[in-house]
Amino acid sequence: MIRRVIAIDGAAGSGKSTLARGLARALGVPYINTGLMYRGLTAAAIRRGVDQEDAGGLVSVLEDLRFSISGEQPPELKVEGYAEDELKSGSVETGVSTVARHPVVRERMRVLQRGLGMAGAVMEGRDIATVVFPDASVKLFLEADPAARTQRRARERAGADPDEVAEALRRRDARDARTNPLEAAPDAIVIDTGALDAAAALAEALRIVDAARFEDDA
Repeated sequence: MIRRVIAIDGAAGSGKSTLARGLARALGVPYINTGLMYRGLTAAAIRRGVDQEDAGGLVSVLEDLRFSISGEQPPELKVEGYAEDELKSGSVETGVSTVARHPVVRERMRVLQRGLGMAGAVMEGRDIATVVFPDASVKLFLEADPAARTQRRARERAGADPDEVAEALRRRDARDARTNPLEAAPDAIVIDTGALDAAAALAEALRIVDAARFEDDA
């Protein structure tokens, strides 16, 4: 039985990670950022000199990667052997969309993601609501206008130039669209986070979750 899987998707800068982490903490389940798995693979490929267009080579690299859930309030996905700074480096940011667009890589990742989420989790990622856990207990899709997304991302990266942040988001959107169109699952509930701060977005998500019927609560 799959327990309490909550899927969260949305554009970069829409507040997915902040909401997902806060929701996981409130519900007492792990927070799994599946994008971090692709970042881990990208970082590993860079370390090993594997071409990001080489799908077979990337799958071989992926077989050697180890993902775990650790920590408290909430427990989170970790890529073993990789520090956060490396996973968020410019070279990884630039290459991750290329790595993620290979169908064979995505299929292998989905198997790993299902295994990580089976015991219950808040999972953030593009395929979660449609492919990995199409029967997720709750599906949330976050949207915000470009100005709000730019402002949020600029705050996260203190000192960043807003124009550069806006351009980076535009390029990220274009790369992501080539991999997997940014669309809400048909049964997802859309939350516009543009006018909401983190606390208000979390309160709205908790209201939605509280109204849902979970299999393990029946």
